[in-house]
Amino acid sequence: MDVTKILAELKQERDALEEAIATLERLALGRGKRRGRPPLWMVEAAKRKTTDSDKDPVVRSAATSKSAIV
Repeated sequence: MDVTKILAELKQERDALEEAIATLERLALGRGKRRGRPPLWMVEAAKRKTTDSDKDPVVRSAATSKSAIV
């Protein structure tokens, strides 16, 4: 068992782990809120989502719908 060889391999693993940790930390920092105005399609989708959930479903009976036609 060569101790120096084992130490060299462990140091390589440590370096690889430190590099992976640094990369993940950079990714985590870069995931903040986006700056600027959102695209128009995103704004319209949000408006549709809020207005659709605000509306109550209208239930009409057969008599009500016939009187509305006449």
